[in-house]
Parts: sequence; C-alpha cells; structure tokens
Amino acid sequence: MDNTTNTRQDNKAEARLIMEGITVNYGDFVANDNVNLVVYPGQIKALLGENGAGKTTLMKVLAGLLHPEGGRIIVDGQEVSIDSPQDSQRLGIGMVHQHFMLIPKLTVAQNICIGLKSTGYPFPDVRKVEEELSELSEQYNLLVDPKAIVSTLSIGTQQRVEILKALYRGAKILILDEPTSILTPQETAGLFDIIHFLTKRGNSVIFISHKLNEVMEISDRITVLRQGHVTAELAKQETTERQLAILMVGREFQTEKHLKPVPENAKELVCLDNITYIDHRKVSVLNGINLTVKAGEIHSIAGVDGNGQVELASILSGLLHQTKGKFTLNGKDLSKASPKERLQAGLAHIPSDRHKYGMILDLSMEDNFIIEGSEREPVSHRGILQKDAITSFSENLVKDYDIRCKSVKQKASTLSGGNQQKLVLARELSRNPIFVLAMQPAHGLDVGATEFVHKKLIEQRNAGSAVLLISTELDEVFDLSDRISVIYEGRILATIKREEATRENIGLLMTGKTNG
Repeated sequence: MDNTTNTRQDNKAEARLIMEGITVNYGDFVANDNVNLVVYPGQIKALLGENGAGKTTLMKVLAGLLHPEGGRIIVDGQEVSIDSPQDSQRLGIGMVHQHFMLIPKLTVAQNICIGLKSTGYPFPDVRKVEEELSELSEQYNLLVDPKAIVSTLSIGTQQRVEILKALYRGAKILILDEPTSILTPQETAGLFDIIHFLTKRGNSVIFISHKLNEVMEISDRITVLRQGHVTAELAKQETTERQLAILMVGREFQTEKHLKPVPENAKELVCLDNITYIDHRKVSVLNGINLTVKAGEIHSIAGVDGNGQVELASILSGLLHQTKGKFTLNGKDLSKASPKERLQAGLAHIPSDRHKYGMILDLSMEDNFIIEGSEREPVSHRGILQKDAITSFSENLVKDYDIRCKSVKQKASTLSGGNQQKLVLARELSRNPIFVLAMQPAHGLDVGATEFVHKKLIEQRNAGSAVLLISTELDEVFDLSDRISVIYEGRILATIKREEATRENIGLLMTGKTNG
C-alpha cells in the first residue's frame, strides 16, 4: 500500500479527494490558510495537529458545515461544491464522530434508518434495511447484528455501527475522528483490522488522532497542520513519533518522567474502604472498592468508560455519597463531608468535564480562579473581595501555567480547550493539595497541552502529594503511574505495579478477563 501510494502521490488524476488552497476565516482569525489535502483510493491518510491547528475546520468544510472563503474541492476528478451535509453524503463522504450519534434504545437498523429517504412509503422499510445491513456487515467483516439494541452493544461494536451507517449511505471517503479514544487495546486492534479491510476494498480513510504511536502504525501518509498551515506532508517511513510531535508544536519535548521512586514506607494518604454505591435505579454501580494512594505516588485506575469511574470520582469529590464504605484522607474521615470540607482537607479535583464541573464559562478567568477560595487571603480581607489582589493572583497563575489569553478579565468561554484545562489545573494546584483527584485530565488535548498537564501532575507527585488518576487512555496510564488498578463493572479486578504491567494484561482486565 505504502509504495503504491508514494509513487502516485504526484499524480493527482488518480486522487479520490483533493482539497486545494482551502482558506477559512473566523473574523480576523485565519483558521485554515491555503491548506492542501490529497487522499487516494485505498489510502489511510492521517491528519495531525494541536487543538486549534485547523483540523476540525478543514473537516467541517468537507462535511458541508462550513463554506471556505477560498480554494476548491475535487472528488473523483470532478470539482464539486459542498454546501450542506447532504451534498457531502451524496459525494460519498462519511464521518464517524468521536462521540457516537446513536440512540441507545433503538436497534442498529432503526438508528441507521434515521434520516433516510424512503421510496413509496412514509417511513423506511426497517426489515429491508436489516437485510441490506446484514449483507453489508458480512461484506466488510464488521460483525454487527442489525436487530441488536444499541445499548446492549460494547463500545467497539457501537463504533462498528457508526462505520456501517456511513458505508450504508455510500461512503467512499471515511473520516474517523479520534476513533480509539475510548477503546481497549483489543478493540483498537479490531478497529485497525476493519480499517485495513476497508482500504483493501478501495475505500479511503482520513484518520484524525493525537496518538502518535497509532498514527505511525495505521497510516500510509501523514499531513500535519500547525496554526492553520500545513507544516508537513510525508510518508510514515520518512518520520518518527518525536519528529511528528515537533512538527505539530514547533519545539522539542521533555522526555523525563519520574524523578524518584515511591518509598516502600510512604504514608497512605488516601484510603478507600469498601466503597459501594447503589444508584436511583437500585443498580449497584460500585461494588466494594478498596484502594490506597501513598504520598508521592500516582495510582491510576484504568478501565473502559462506563464502569463506575464517574460515580467513584463524584463520591470522592463529594458530589455523591456512597451507599456504604469509608473514605479517609490523611487519617481524617471524609465519608460524609461536603465538597467544601474536602477542599479544605486538601483535596484538589480535576474533573473529566471541565465545562460542566470545572468552570463557569460565562464568568471571567479571574472569577473562575477564585471561585473555590474567595474567602481566603489575599483575595479577600474581612469578607471583602480585593480586586487588585485578585487580578495579581490571576495574572501570576496565567504566567506560571502558560495560559494563552489576552486578559484575565476575559470570559473562560473564549479560551481554547487546552487553556481552559490549564485554568482548572492552575486553580486546583495553587492550593497546594495533599490529594489530587484527576479524571481524564488530558482527554481531547493535543500533544503539547497533554505534556504540560502530565508535567504538573508529576510535579505534585514528586512534591509528596497523593495523585489518583482515573483514565481510559492507556498511554496516559503507562506514562504516569506507579501502580495501576483496573476497574470493571464497578469492581477493582487487580492492582499491579507499573513495572509489572503490560498493555496486554491491562487491556484484558479492562474487558473483564482475569486470566489469559
């Protein structure tokens, strides 16, 4: 595949897709500046770039959601105008989004029927669609039951449904946006098998990911964007993960991780004893969680999303109360403590959803920085907020955490995702916590912002804090952990020292398998 792709890269007459000179402006901001992208039949083209580099904008143009100020698009040798998602679909372009667009209570076939035009009937013929999906699923080796209820399917199978939906609508160019972000290693391997199967049959795939190891494994050629410009277009044999990272952010990366081992006699600052949670449906979501985190340790909880991680984080932060069990921090029982009391006891919480739990988007950066400690000196004196002190405090955090902004008085909503995450990180860590609860702290961030977040967590660990990292990203877990616990259906199946863990055994545990 690679040799064929490389020898024909200059012969655009054979290209499946050509995006040439694409320019998109948001007011004075140039999101895409004369961007070129060429994709051939049977090719896997990786599209890389930091958050805000222009990847999403470029794909929105291809999906008919944005109209560029300049440039042209050629599909199968014909210049086309893509003014709507319907135009994009008609031209054989399909997109599988990072967050699946499926209704859990409907069957696979019913989901795929949504939005279909019917012929001769007021609604699509679901039985006929089921038959056609069975044939298509077998043809592309997707192994999906059209009659299955979506909510009963694994995450990996739901992703196959999304791919099947795009193929059923005639997609020849498949855009996969961060397709492995919530998959186990085994599910990722299955997805890659499907991608190779698709391209062998002539389909083209645009693979968007922040995981450079996966880009190097799956892609034929790679296009790198930085600040709206194409900085590189090359075959994977011509580069390395490190070189790609530098092309994305324009600088070298820190490779050093831990500076010192965790002492065997380190104090257990965090103790979870038989934490159990039964929700309003009378469903046992957490089943006797026992776990400790030592001073100067990063203890990670790995698992596929939806196995009780959200509920566990909510219980530890005080947003939920366990049905039974005990949570102590530095010897103090916080089982019934309020969120404020937990913060005062030394807890810092970096939530998985920064918009919902981490900040108030319509407030200024200043207000978000002091939202948890507005009664403390120096930002407050005898109950009166000190405006100059608040501004000075905020500006120092902006400098220390390299938050890119025009002013600390601008709304949090105007910041990029990476800078919003830095805001949350700065506020939480500025209180010198003894326990950092970090859930998906780098989810959706580019390689540069991820490096910064990880660096700060390691600094907290090396300063003696206990860090509990809850993550579905195995790269993150293996990069940062001293110990790894795997959660499945609300239970901790195993706790393993980092040096004894492998991706294979952790991945199997994430699927509930406790032996080979």
